[in-house]
Amino acid sequence: MRKGFLLIAVYGVVAVLTILGSALILKVASEKNLIEREKRTLQAFYCAEAGLDRGMVWLRDQPFPPSGIDSISPSQLQNVDLELGVFSVTINPYENNLTAYLSRYKIISRGIVRGIEKVLTLDVTVDSFARYAYFTDDEHFRWGWWKIPVWFVNNDRIGGPNQTNSHYHIYGEPIFDGMSKTADNFMYYYYDGYIYSYPSGFPTTDNPQFNQGITLGVEPLKMPSKALDLKTAAVHSGLHLETPTTIVLKEDGTMDVTNAKEGWDNENMPLPSNGAVFVTGGDVYVSGVLKGQLSIGTNRNIVVTNNILYADDPIINPNSTDVLGLIAERDVIIDDSAPYDLEINASIMALGDSFTVENWWAGPPKGTLAVLGGIIQKERGPVGTFSGATGEKLSGYSKNYDYDQRLINQTPPHYPATGDYIVVLWKKGG
Repeated sequence: MRKGFLLIAVYGVVAVLTILGSALILKVASEKNLIEREKRTLQAFYCAEAGLDRGMVWLRDQPFPPSGIDSISPSQLQNVDLELGVFSVTINPYENNLTAYLSRYKIISRGIVRGIEKVLTLDVTVDSFARYAYFTDDEHFRWGWWKIPVWFVNNDRIGGPNQTNSHYHIYGEPIFDGMSKTADNFMYYYYDGYIYSYPSGFPTTDNPQFNQGITLGVEPLKMPSKALDLKTAAVHSGLHLETPTTIVLKEDGTMDVTNAKEGWDNENMPLPSNGAVFVTGGDVYVSGVLKGQLSIGTNRNIVVTNNILYADDPIINPNSTDVLGLIAERDVIIDDSAPYDLEINASIMALGDSFTVENWWAGPPKGTLAVLGGIIQKERGPVGTFSGATGEKLSGYSKNYDYDQRLINQTPPHYPATGDYIVVLWKKGG
């Protein structure tokens, strides 16, 4: 009897152990499957990421941003085998690309690993020079046979993203409030010579403030030499003029135009519907208050004769839609008659040479040059001089260059692009 009970007990223990063992085996198998699935999910994610990268490369390799609004599925980006898995990429243009000044695209990448799919989306837009508060190809100014360094000095300030394809020259304590970049791997300090890092690692007499940091040795960014898009738009459905022209912008959304060839003397007219004005064979003299969206260009010089302001001040109203581009294929020059403490609201480009002040070497000082927008120039032009002994301003203007944050997404009409793309949004899913 006792043996029978023991035998039953043994059978019971064996059964329990068998059940527990089976459960353990099932749990281990389940966890193994879960780990395997998570592994494949992660691998599919990596494949989709690789597809986004290849999609961006494909866009950058095109001679021009894709036109139209039809979906694009590049053949070389379909079912690309990465050994871990495959990816396929589709590029969807935005519908408003048909009318927008800067085209925008969605790069959608699907990564697949043994039945697991992950979808990632990159939202990108054509990059514009308007997103810079300050940009130069060279921080030197050609004056006859001389190539003269131009300096950032005490009381100078740049309030947004800035970059040069050469290096900055620093005297004293200029302030850079945006992210700063230089193509050369050094800066030049007035008292301390070549500096290869910031902070420099040792005490220096010059003490610039790079409040969002500075990156040295970046890839140079090529500037265009012509304002082709703007000229084409002006010829087709904007305003295209020849010979020297004077434009006075009016607060009511019109402009007074003087042009001898057309027989106009302060001829009042609305802004062109496509926002494009281009003058061939003559300088353009600009001043006034802008209401609307406009770009003014010329194959010669733009001369600023007085303040240029927005009717709806974006500092007070960030939703202001007033925006101006000034694009010269030679120089943008502040006229000698311009007032003390000059203010310019615009994104300015001097494609051939410089943004500069007429007779910049002649005193006395003229106060502060306040630019809300950006200054992009082939070679940096001087706007004044200073004493190397004291830092005192001797002639021209001190600089206060503030970035117009709206220019990240709202560029002036037909403003030159950089040839690159910038990421607006990354997200999971389509």
